[in-house]
Amino acid sequence: MKKLFAGILSVMLVLALSGCESGENTPDNSQSSQSSETQSEAAGPTSSSDDEAAADSTPNETPNETPTDGGKTLVVVYSASGNTKAIADYIVSATGADLFEITPTEPYTSDDLNWTDPDSRVSREYDDESLRDVELTATTVENWEDYDTVFIGYPIWWGIAAWPTSSFVKANDFSDKTVIPFCTSSTSGLGSSGTLLAEEAGTGNWLEGQRFQSREDESTVKEWVDSLGL
Repeated sequence: MKKLFAGILSVMLVLALSGCESGENTPDNSQSSQSSETQSEAAGPTSSSDDEAAADSTPNETPNETPTDGGKTLVVVYSASGNTKAIADYIVSATGADLFEITPTEPYTSDDLNWTDPDSRVSREYDDESLRDVELTATTVENWEDYDTVFIGYPIWWGIAAWPTSSFVKANDFSDKTVIPFCTSSTSGLGSSGTLLAEEAGTGNWLEGQRFQSREDESTVKEWVDSLGL
């Protein structure tokens, strides 16, 4: 009887061990693995979103990036009557930058600049956009590649940058440069003038820029330059 009872116990023990080795715990392991993968997938997009948000907030990705230290600064200016040149000189004084003046091959006279005269040069050029491709005495800046930061100044003509400025912009490559437009105007604001120049350039990191009165105090210009963190 004892032998029979021992035999039954042995059979029951074998069956129990066989049940454990058959993989009955696999669904639990599979569920645990699936749960881990789900957490990993959930973490993936979150990390990616964080990276994109960080990229959006980095200076190189924003239109209002301030120039970085280490490179040379250049002030490029077209001035029809001297007002914009005065602002350019203030910027040069505040930054120690080099200066390049945009000069039309055929300079504008006071009569040419009389926008109230429909027959004046600027009026005709305004009416006929094909006439705005103004030839310049020079578009090449010596050691252009050495400049990391470029200020570009111009008067506002009919809400946009005076077109000799466009001739210079289209002739140069602004890759790897931070470009800061500034303009002078009695009444008009900066408007889309900087944006249009950036589109014409097709390269460079163009900031929003600043508009000044036709006659501006040097202290006001210096305060703006200081705010850029050059």
